[in-house]
Amino acid sequence: MYDHSRSAATRFPVAVDAALQDAGWRPGRWDMQQAEHWADALRTHTSPAGHRHTVFPAAVEAWAEFGGLDISPTGPGRHIAPTPFTLDPLHGLHRARTLGDLGRALETDVAPLGQEAGGQAVLAIDAEGRVYSLDHTGDWYLGPDIDQALNTL
Repeated sequence: MYDHSRSAATRFPVAVDAALQDAGWRPGRWDMQQAEHWADALRTHTSPAGHRHTVFPAAVEAWAEFGGLDISPTGPGRHIAPTPFTLDPLHGLHRARTLGDLGRALETDVAPLGQEAGGQAVLAIDAEGRVYSLDHTGDWYLGPDIDQALNTL
């Protein structure tokens, strides 16, 4: 049976695919040079209190495919309102302690992925590729991988 909610050309539901393509994403997009630039910037940053970021393959791969996109989903949303978000790990540059604390709680490494709604929440990815949103009320699990997180957002 054909799933009419998905685009034939991509792995995303039609609305998600449209929002991604409007932001500049295309199947096969892969900018490893930019991802490595972000990785270097995060690796070399140390907070005034001595906190540092961790960088790992799941984060670098997500940055290579989706980094730099400003995504503005449209539509009313069924269960939650769509929120604009940006996938740029440098939005979390000064959140090394916060992300380190989340990583310790989850018993894994966590790296910045971007931000929601102009900074209302930080997006993060762990070493297994799971994605989270952190805001003033807590941390929120967005999905087991970047694809599911993009669907959730």
